[in-house]
Amino acid sequence: MDVFKVKAKIWNPFNPQNKVEVNLIVDTDATYTVIPSKLLRKLNVKPTRKITVRLADNRVSIKPLGEIGIEIQGYKATATPVIFGEENIYLLGSVTMEQLSLTPDPIHKKLKPTEALLMKNKIP
Repeated sequence: MDVFKVKAKIWNPFNPQNKVEVNLIVDTDATYTVIPSKLLRKLNVKPTRKITVRLADNRVSIKPLGEIGIEIQGYKATATPVIFGEENIYLLGSVTMEQLSLTPDPIHKKLKPTEALLMKNKIP
């Protein structure tokens, strides 16, 4: 998929008045959103646990995971998982896109609304 960026407002879910605007690279290969640790600490976002992640170069690493509030194109999630990342790494992961009910449109290089699925398997 071609890479493109979107503007987002992020905040600490426990202090939503303090918002920061960031540009995120839309990355459907990333499970979680990644924001630099320094910015998350500035927002007073606390890690809730550590997770094992596989990086693009195939290395495995353990990273802190916390939660942020996020708004993109008027769509909001009050708490989405975020990885405390390296400086200058701003990625929008698939979990956050799913929570916002947004999907990438690679042709027009933007996010577009999508339907959520609420289905029940039929049991014979």
